[in-house]
Amino acid sequence: MTYIGDGGQSTGVTYEGLNFAAVQDLGLVLIVESNAWAYSTPSDMQFRAKDLAERAIGYGIPGVIVDGTDACQVYDASHEACERARRGEGPTIIEAKMMRMKGHAMHDAAVYVPPEVKEYWKRRDPILRMEKYLIERGWLTAEEAKKIQADVDTLMEEERAFAEASPMPDPADAGTDVYFDNAAGIPLKYGEVRVQNANASAKLAESSATTHYK
Repeated sequence: MTYIGDGGQSTGVTYEGLNFAAVQDLGLVLIVESNAWAYSTPSDMQFRAKDLAERAIGYGIPGVIVDGTDACQVYDASHEACERARRGEGPTIIEAKMMRMKGHAMHDAAVYVPPEVKEYWKRRDPILRMEKYLIERGWLTAEEAKKIQADVDTLMEEERAFAEASPMPDPADAGTDVYFDNAAGIPLKYGEVRVQNANASAKLAESSATTHYK
């Protein structure tokens, strides 16, 4: 299971990956966070399809549309897709229609989003919707919900303070836990990964009849 935004799904690697997964009946569940904006580009300037789940037709796999602000819908669709994958029936695309309420980073104030659009989606906040759902069914009280929020706020402040007080990491650690070294000795289905020496590759290129433009 993996996630991608509506902007990211427009890239070639997504199409190639989905096509390969569909042909091979791989257990892939792709959740597209269809949040209406790829950075500052609105969806209607990205693609002509009304629903991104329709793209599943081209791969011959199921495409499901859910309200991305409804946790119950997301869970149900994800569970069904995962069960399908475990049965060996191939991948599924789940389009979760939602809204990215803030910019991509501190430099992005998301001023390109109309205020009325933000206000509409603010009323559909998924956390508040789930809280209301649980309280209405008697599975949670308003007091318990406030305590959970207070506990989370306290924990976040503690973790933020710890991070700010921590020393900068050693640059030498940048390459750790990046590549699988199979220290546990897990049997590999396709054998060990072979990495060609860069210098040997360059010599091979020089001796090749192919012209390499520099």
